[in-house]
Amino acid sequence: MEDKRRPLFMISVVCGMFDIHPQTLRIYEKEGLLHPQRVGRSRMYSQEDLERIRMILNLTRDFGVNRSGVDIILRMRHKLETLHREMEEMMGYLENDIRKEFEERIKEAYEEEE
Repeated sequence: MEDKRRPLFMISVVCGMFDIHPQTLRIYEKEGLLHPQRVGRSRMYSQEDLERIRMILNLTRDFGVNRSGVDIILRMRHKLETLHREMEEMMGYLENDIRKEFEERIKEAYEEEE
């Protein structure tokens, strides 16, 4: 299994991949949107970082979201992913009959919201 958090890419490589200036990545880091690992004095970016950069650029370039908005969206997304993982874990603990009933209730609740 590939470790998506392993630092692989130097800042110059990442900038070339996304056609952005290194200062852009430094600003994202300063504002807490990115957390590249340090190897010596160099910033090293992982595959996970690249996915986050791609999302940040999509939000800012394609949707006109400012960096404060991006921060809020990224935090909400993280919370949603955490809740989803916790829910999946809880579902694993439920017995089959209870699980089926619970899944039906969740489905009904989503249908009511739509």
